[in-house]
Amino acid sequence: MSTETKESTKPTFDFKLPADLKALIDAAPSVTVARNIDDLVNLSVNGEESIQFDVCFDLPDGTRFHEATVHRVKNGIAANYVEPYMRRRDPDCMVIADEFPTDKDTYKDRFGKDFDPLRQETFEWMKGEDLAMFFFNAGKEGMGYHAVAVVPANCGFFAMGLALLQGILDPTDLPSDFNPTAFIYTAPPFRHTHFDGKQVVVHNRQPGNYEMFSYNLYPGPSAKKGVYGMLIGLGEEEEWVTAHCSVVEVKTPYDNIVTIMHEGASGGGKSEMLQQPHRLADGRLVLGSNLFKDDFRYLSLASTCELRPVADDMALCHPNLQKGDGKLWLEDAEDGWFIRIDHITEYGTDTSLEKLTALPPKPLLFLNIESVPGGRAMIWEHIQDAPGKPCPNPRVIVPRDIVQGIVSKPVSVDVRSIGLRTPPCTLEQPNYGIVGLMHVLPPALAWLWRLVAPRGHANPSIIQTDGISSEGVGSYWPFATGKKVKQANLLLEQIVQTPETQYILTPNQNIGAWKVGFMPQWIARDYLARKGNAPFLPEQLIESRCNVLGYALKYMTFEGSTIPPWFLQVELQREVKEEGFDAGAEILLEFFHRMLNSFQEDGLSPLGQQIIQCCLDGGTVADYEKLMKA
Repeated sequence: MSTETKESTKPTFDFKLPADLKALIDAAPSVTVARNIDDLVNLSVNGEESIQFDVCFDLPDGTRFHEATVHRVKNGIAANYVEPYMRRRDPDCMVIADEFPTDKDTYKDRFGKDFDPLRQETFEWMKGEDLAMFFFNAGKEGMGYHAVAVVPANCGFFAMGLALLQGILDPTDLPSDFNPTAFIYTAPPFRHTHFDGKQVVVHNRQPGNYEMFSYNLYPGPSAKKGVYGMLIGLGEEEEWVTAHCSVVEVKTPYDNIVTIMHEGASGGGKSEMLQQPHRLADGRLVLGSNLFKDDFRYLSLASTCELRPVADDMALCHPNLQKGDGKLWLEDAEDGWFIRIDHITEYGTDTSLEKLTALPPKPLLFLNIESVPGGRAMIWEHIQDAPGKPCPNPRVIVPRDIVQGIVSKPVSVDVRSIGLRTPPCTLEQPNYGIVGLMHVLPPALAWLWRLVAPRGHANPSIIQTDGISSEGVGSYWPFATGKKVKQANLLLEQIVQTPETQYILTPNQNIGAWKVGFMPQWIARDYLARKGNAPFLPEQLIESRCNVLGYALKYMTFEGSTIPPWFLQVELQREVKEEGFDAGAEILLEFFHRMLNSFQEDGLSPLGQQIIQCCLDGGTVADYEKLMKA
């Protein structure tokens, strides 16, 4: 293969490209083929000597729109969007352009016309732009797609984010069988000219040619979740799952190792599962603070567990990885991690992450972080959406290979947890914040939680609606392109085939009338690692007053400290009581029933139909146990 730089402008390749892409390359004024991240760092600020660049586009009406300001900083690139709306993912951004089966909005349904004219218009616009492109693997070699990204050259920071997340292949050293079948095209001005300023990402699935058109520059819906959608679609065809999760090997001070897979909607604590618990200056942990009085509960933990991160957000559960030992095997689907840092509000909150991002061995991409050209981006300096209102979704993209203790091989899962952002709950103002510090779920009930996948309280990652809403089907449904019943069946079969994996539920933010942040999942993680693979004793568990919460814990002793029982069974809190708990349970059950009704259609497996009917009929925890006996 040969490539040429911008001076000669026209790259050539030894493999076949689609006719539309070849025509685009031939017509564009110049095409820069990036070889590595450093090329994209320089492209982000329009040259090796530049330290600042404004990403702007001229619109047909004569106006000039300023999308983002980009700074070269000592630790990488910092990009800030002009519009607060562009600093988070719009959950309704995906549309499907093709005629293949889907439960998602199609382009024709949403916009009342076929996509092909806009597709051609997009290509014609790009033919007039200086372009940049690079090659990568969506997923892993042999478990995904060979892929190509094509972006306007002045959007280098977007390309850099995509390359950090998915990897970048040196075009002079591609494998001999490299055959791209997935293509990402980026045309930011169309957000203004065609979509009323909204984020829109169009998936166009064609045999041997998966196209994705990104009409915005926030990488969440496209460079991140858009590529995720490609993998979910491939798994739907080949009957495997790319899970929405973080995964960590937890090694105790006693050399016991337990692998935990933490699933959940955006904001559900996936990245936090890879972090050490946040401590006070004196080393104590704040278990919780009462929302209505000056009352705190603390824990002393002399030695935390060693964390060996495996995955931050996406994990391939490919058939090639499974060993038939009753546990789920997986590996990371990404090359970089899109880490939300809204909880880091001052120096010293998470010293390991602060040090890694301040003095990284490789350039990082910072989003929604205040910066100055040539300075150093610090992850607690969040840009403000308005005076006195910090952006709730500051991010940094970190290459996984610079993370300390990283595990770069397939692992088997001992425990699958699911996280839920919970609001306060009191007798006077009941809500679904009735989840104790940790609940144990029977496998059938664990499957239901992955169908409804609550987006939860005060989600910082997306444009949020009021009340409890669903991310759906494994919490990856917003990124999936196909049929939700097919995905539900794949998740159920995965659970059936892995009976040696245990399931838990952990809340974050609030437990009843107590503010807890992410401490419940940190405590549950260290507790389960110390406990090892030993089953819970029957006398430690009690069926929750709310059946979909499975078993609550009667007691928990954590490194010599007894967890107050009202953190385990929320109805014991004087601010909640049984009446407040039951009112909150009604809210949660109504949500479950509303979400599960949408799965009652042809194609759902008979076992899945039984489990859903059990919930709709008010089945007990024992009923769920009987449906999936090991």
